[in-house]
Amino acid sequence: MPLNSDTPIILAIETSCDDTAAAVLYNGKMLANIVATQKIHEQYGGVIPELASRAHQQHIVPVVKAALDKAGINISELSAIAYTQGPGLIGSLLVGSQFAKGLSLALNIPTIGVNHLHAHIGAHYLNEQPPQFPFLCLLVSGGHTQIVKVSSHLEMEIIGSTIDDAAGEAFDKAAKMIGLPYPGGPLIDQYANKGNPLAYKFPIAKLPAYDFSFSGLKTSILYFLQKQKVEDEHFIEKHLNDICASIRYTIVKTLMQTLARVAEDFNIKEIGIAGGVSANSLLRDELTQMGIQKGWKTYVPAFEYCTDNAGMIGILGHYQYLKGDFADISAMPYARGH
Repeated sequence: MPLNSDTPIILAIETSCDDTAAAVLYNGKMLANIVATQKIHEQYGGVIPELASRAHQQHIVPVVKAALDKAGINISELSAIAYTQGPGLIGSLLVGSQFAKGLSLALNIPTIGVNHLHAHIGAHYLNEQPPQFPFLCLLVSGGHTQIVKVSSHLEMEIIGSTIDDAAGEAFDKAAKMIGLPYPGGPLIDQYANKGNPLAYKFPIAKLPAYDFSFSGLKTSILYFLQKQKVEDEHFIEKHLNDICASIRYTIVKTLMQTLARVAEDFNIKEIGIAGGVSANSLLRDELTQMGIQKGWKTYVPAFEYCTDNAGMIGILGHYQYLKGDFADISAMPYARGH
């Protein structure tokens, strides 16, 4: 691709949790998107922050080099460096942000601090046919569950959010109760495809506003499994597919009921999903089916942009670059926030 010096070339870095990722974008088009995953956390049943930050230190240089090499971009051609400023694990964020700042000082180019959650939503901009503004996005991940009204590339308003646990956390905690290895959410989705979603009934929290709650569901699953195992210690092994299907059905129905209410009340028919849980097969199918029923135009990012990746950081960084929204060199990462 011939390069134009007036066209932004952005290196993006993502280190919010346990994936070290780097991407290179030329005028908002993806040239490379590299992710290094950390397998060490599987034996602990969850992400260990100290181990995650150490692994980022090991991976970040080779991952950035791999992205630049794949893109065919010399480091001196970069216009700016976008990095995840938060929310996320503070130790992991520090590795990415300090690397970005050091490189920016060496190259005398600006940095762009990107909100991780906004970037998940921004993954839609990487589609060939992105949603039209305004659109609603159901953002579902291990740490967050929100319905966001998106009015422009950078203008986003939270309409509803979880008051306790996130949908992804509910999947992973339920998987742990069943005895599935971490991360258990994708495994529940896999086993659920072979089961009966109506085999067991779990509660759906109904809140007065547009918010979600999954803590009661987790408690209900725990008590249900304890009761069944008293009567039959092999209950889970015998009925694994049906248990997973019933859990998945309940979580997805909770999400879609509230999303449908928001879409109707705000009269918006451009609807998308984003975040790690948007890779869930039932959620994707339900969005498509409900879209047909209600006349929505529905959007789902490609699988590679659903989970944590630097491509989504880069595309939001691209629009921040065009706006002149650069980070101060003293800007610190933040563990929480919208």
